[in-house]
Amino acid sequence: MWNRLLKHLVSRIVRQGSLVIHMPDGSTETFGDGTGKRITLRISDPAFARRMVLNPELAVGEAYMDGTLTIDNDDLHGFLELAQKNLGRTGPVLWLRPLEMLRKAGRRLAQFNPIPRARRNVAHHYDLSEELYDLFLDEDKQYSCAYWMHEDDTLEQAQQHKKNLIARKLLLQPGMKVLDIGCGWGGLTLTLARDHGADVLGITLSQEQLKVARARAADAGLQDRVRFELMDYRNVDESFDRIVSVGMFEHVGVPHYGTFFARIRNMLNEDGVALLHTIGRMDAPTSTSPWLARYIFPGGYTPALSEVMQAIEKERLYTTDIEVWRLHYARTLNEWHRRFMQNIDKVRAIYDERFCRMWRYYLVSAEQSFRHYKQVVFQVQLARRQDAVPLTRDYLFTGNDGVHMHQAAE
Repeated sequence: MWNRLLKHLVSRIVRQGSLVIHMPDGSTETFGDGTGKRITLRISDPAFARRMVLNPELAVGEAYMDGTLTIDNDDLHGFLELAQKNLGRTGPVLWLRPLEMLRKAGRRLAQFNPIPRARRNVAHHYDLSEELYDLFLDEDKQYSCAYWMHEDDTLEQAQQHKKNLIARKLLLQPGMKVLDIGCGWGGLTLTLARDHGADVLGITLSQEQLKVARARAADAGLQDRVRFELMDYRNVDESFDRIVSVGMFEHVGVPHYGTFFARIRNMLNEDGVALLHTIGRMDAPTSTSPWLARYIFPGGYTPALSEVMQAIEKERLYTTDIEVWRLHYARTLNEWHRRFMQNIDKVRAIYDERFCRMWRYYLVSAEQSFRHYKQVVFQVQLARRQDAVPLTRDYLFTGNDGVHMHQAAE
């Protein structure tokens, strides 16, 4: 029965392309219209069909991690591209819609992140070995979407472009007091202090990130302009000229959106400017992938713009600019994966083969989601006053010295 249901499920999803599955009982099934590159899966776990029928996203990810699902030529990119392309066209099959509705109904509980739980969620992902992140991130340890201004940019250059653009959107002036919510290993915080003369407080819930960030500040001689604290945004009791948050909002949780933007408004000076940089989705609100929630980002969620804007509107903040980055994160993730694979033997020495497969599945599935499944990045600029930023966007492209942004990047 389960094999029959599995065949029906996959045939409903894979309409385009060519997928061949070798089942544990020795049978072979072919799906799709035969176009494009043939992707061949080999399943060795007899229980896979049942797990796949009941919870496809979790079943596929776990089977790949465990090595009970293998792909000829280890073509994970090809397989996940085929899956994401088809899912983007067809959506969930009929009998899985109640499961999706149940997940969506329960997401407020799944994303209820009071401070103790938020700390545990952060530790799950960000308190992994510092060496792991050094093996695939850029030199500044930027763990968020880069901004690819030129086709031949390196990852380091693209991440610098991202930081430059953020600084422009913040309209920074020397001596301004800045809060960096979710500062990571301190790269953006240090950049705003060193290159723009700001006094910056960077906050994180990760012990490992805090240790590295403080060491970097000391090495750079910036202790007089930079502070790093182990602190939740809900516990900050200061006011700021500028507030920035990059790649942290995905961990806030829908039940806390109102609190997050209320804190932004209360901490922001009257003529202040804030910038939110977050992964988002281009369709309606939904729930988090069960595989991603279990293994990578517990308590995490990718919001629709409608959810973000609804929370902002209630806190009487002006939305002064919105920019949507489309394929920038796909390219960033592709570069992370390339570097990860170059260093996979070193990763295997830190963890094990299952971890390597898990991390690879995470990076590749995320890349394909940005390419084919409506994932984007939102940058939302906010202010308490509608005249806090210029009335045109020229300031984003021309610096104080009159140099055009693209020229300056050459």
